[in-house]
Amino acid sequence: MTEADAIHLVTRAVEIVGTAIIVVGSFGALGLFLLRLLSNAAPRDVLFASVRSNLGRSILLGLEFLVAADIINTVAVEPTIQSLLVLAGIVLIRTFLSFSLEVEIEGRWPWQKVGKAAS
Repeated sequence: MTEADAIHLVTRAVEIVGTAIIVVGSFGALGLFLLRLLSNAAPRDVLFASVRSNLGRSILLGLEFLVAADIINTVAVEPTIQSLLVLAGIVLIRTFLSFSLEVEIEGRWPWQKVGKAAS
């Protein structure tokens, strides 16, 4: 096994972990929502906000792993100008998604102090 093959294997493993986090987190958030809904544990609007927050967190964490896999693959295996530009585009899009999810989860801009609402 060459060094490039080993790096591809590591990259693939990190991608699988990121994907698994999103899938398991999504089903976990849905399952928790359904359990709480059936047991009338809280008002529906609170449950809905909770499932959105849990789902957003799992997507956010999974995206971080996927970005890490892209960085490893691009920098360690194919450091060409074209691959770096593709990586920059992927990181830009995923960073925007992460930023949007963070605002959605926290209900405020990242630079705002806790307790201030986003407006």
